[in-house]
Amino acid sequence: MQSNAAMEYDYSVVKLFMWTTVIFGIVGMLIGVIIASQLAFPQLNYWLGEYGTFSRLRPLHTNVVIYGFTISAIFATFYYSAQRVLKVSMAESKLLLFLGKLQFGLYVIAATGLVVSLGMGITASKEYAQMEWPLDLLIVVIWVLWGVIMFGLIGMRREKSLYISMWYYIACFLGVAMLYLFNNMEVPTYFFSGGLGNIMHSVSMYAGTNDAMVQWWWGHNAVAFVFTVPIIAMIYYFLPKESGQAVYSYKLSLLSFWGLMFVYLWAGGHHLLWSTVPDWVQTMASVFSVVLILPSWGSAINMLLTMKGGWNQLTENPLIKLMVLASTFYMLSTLEGPIQAVKSVNAIAHFTDWIPGHVHDGVLGWVGFMAFAATMHMAPRVFKREIYSKSLLDAQFWIQTIGIVLYFTSMWIAGITQGMMWRAVDEYGNLMYSFIDTVSVLHPYYTIRALGGLLFFIGVLMFAYNFFRTATSGRRLETEPQFKSPMA
Repeated sequence: MQSNAAMEYDYSVVKLFMWTTVIFGIVGMLIGVIIASQLAFPQLNYWLGEYGTFSRLRPLHTNVVIYGFTISAIFATFYYSAQRVLKVSMAESKLLLFLGKLQFGLYVIAATGLVVSLGMGITASKEYAQMEWPLDLLIVVIWVLWGVIMFGLIGMRREKSLYISMWYYIACFLGVAMLYLFNNMEVPTYFFSGGLGNIMHSVSMYAGTNDAMVQWWWGHNAVAFVFTVPIIAMIYYFLPKESGQAVYSYKLSLLSFWGLMFVYLWAGGHHLLWSTVPDWVQTMASVFSVVLILPSWGSAINMLLTMKGGWNQLTENPLIKLMVLASTFYMLSTLEGPIQAVKSVNAIAHFTDWIPGHVHDGVLGWVGFMAFAATMHMAPRVFKREIYSKSLLDAQFWIQTIGIVLYFTSMWIAGITQGMMWRAVDEYGNLMYSFIDTVSVLHPYYTIRALGGLLFFIGVLMFAYNFFRTATSGRRLETEPQFKSPMA
């Protein structure tokens, strides 16, 4: 069996997805800053006619961040780490290498179709599932290709044991495949109406309450199997590799894995509390959401305890700082979500800005920081160049951390304020405030939110510049670093 150091890995597909991670990161976060600014300053809605309105840009923001930035980072880190933990090179199979490049090409076509269709207002009108049926079919092909490559590499492996990261990537593949197929079962109306209407239009196979339950079975588990499971796969590989510390407890990683797999799937109904969904479904979702704290914190604590005896690296290595704070934000987000799923709390939180506050401390702090750290860990090893600037990474870390804190704290305050004002009644039982009253009161918090988003976006630009300079002009490395990434 070849040693890890002696084996030459093929990074051609890794590089492609690293570049799309950077590009979609810039585009997605820029749109986020624009729509956050539109909430604070509504006149910005009219800067580009119908194409610049909040309603047109918001789906673009969520989809580009989820399916552009995050999925690109997942694919890039998979193609990088899978070869290493399985001790096999993509170049050993011309078929798998071809399929990897084909997958990337189709992915770019799908991403382009997504941006164009949503920009034109063509949408299936389902949260996190706005793509219409032709693009859905293309996504299925892309996902199946990934599965063929994944299990092809596993079948070729020289390492008998599957490292825990591979478990999580497999779960990501299987979970998204199942959920995406069921939620996106739709009927193209053009073919069932004698050729009338738009060929891109479709309606869901489900109706009413059933459609809502299937949608949030997908919607919440898109968070599970896109924003959680594969990001855990990343940190279980990249934190030990960057720090030189062994994973604290392999048994805890497996226990948390099976806990997440079983519990997460039942929690989606908490998005439908106080709705027409059967009460038992709502109660079950609330209970499983609270139970979800255990496997989530099991993973996060395992990550933090991996640094036991090596905490001094926090002062020396900005990549370790990004990963440790990512774990901390993961703990915060996975405590906050179950709290919001308790019915009495949800009565205040539902439909308020506390919800996007919760989402973004997870997406920006957990997913974003891990994607940045993983990309910059891979860069010296993929491009064989030293990271261009350590000081730029440090500055990025602090600027983005301040931005995230401003973002979610302003949304916490705004959300609770909204919830309390909507419920306030006078001595006659009449509502004390109109909806516009709450909007006026929240203006300062929307401004702070936009500022926080702007700071995070500035950090994204710093990351992109650092990555570009690393790839093109960083100092050449003669040997691959075993652990800590070399930085100028």
